[in-house]
Amino acid sequence: MQLLFRLPKLRRMNRERHSWAEIFKQAQQFANGFLNPLQVKSEAIRFLEAAEKLKPRYILEIGTAQGGNFFLLARSAVRDATLISLDLPGGPLGGGYSQWKTHVYRRLTLPGQKSFFLRADSHAPASLGEVKRILKGNALDLLFIDGDHSYEGVKQDYLMYAPLVRQGGLIAFHDIIPNVVPECTVDRFWNELSQQVPVEEFVEDRNQGRMGIGVVRKNWGTDSTDL
Repeated sequence: MQLLFRLPKLRRMNRERHSWAEIFKQAQQFANGFLNPLQVKSEAIRFLEAAEKLKPRYILEIGTAQGGNFFLLARSAVRDATLISLDLPGGPLGGGYSQWKTHVYRRLTLPGQKSFFLRADSHAPASLGEVKRILKGNALDLLFIDGDHSYEGVKQDYLMYAPLVRQGGLIAFHDIIPNVVPECTVDRFWNELSQQVPVEEFVEDRNQGRMGIGVVRKNWGTDSTDL
C-alpha cells in the first residue's frame, strides 16, 4: 500500500523540472530499491542525454528486470510516446517481472504515454509479431537490448528487432564490457558489431566487471543486419 501512495510523486518526475541525476536518484531510492535501474549512474545519464535528443516516440526495451530503466526511458521520450517492454518470465540475469508489477510500471510512465508489457520470449516469432502489431507500421526510434545476455541471444535480438528501427534511430546494448558472470557474453557480439558499423560507448571503467552501454546509430538498410 505504501508503494501505491508513493507512485504519484515519482510519476511527476520529468525533464522539464528535474535533471537526469535527480531522476536517476529517485528511481534508485524508490521503495527501498524496488525500481533500481541496475545501471552505472554516469553511463545511464550519458546514454539518456543522447536518447533524449532523438525525441523518441516509439521505444522497445528487451529485458526490463526491475523496471528502473523503463522508467528512465519514459523520461527521455515525448509526451505521447509508445513504450514497449518485452521480458521473459523467469529469465536469467534479472528478467521476468511479475504480472502485478506491470500495473506499477504502467503508472510510472508520463501522462499521455502508452505502455505495453509483453511477458514473453523475445526470440519467438510471435513476440516479434506482437511488437509489430503494437507499432502499427511505425518504426522504432530507440531499441534497448538488455535481455538474453548470451552471445547467441543478444545477436538474435539484434537481428530480429534492429530492422524495426528507423534510419537515424538508436540501437543500444547493455553489459558490453567483459563480464564477471561467465554466461554473459554480450561483449563478444559487441566487439563483432563494432568492426562492422560505427559505435559509441558509455563506460565508466573498463575494469568494473559488468555494465557499460554501447550505442549504434542506424544508418544502413535492413539487409545489413547479417552478422
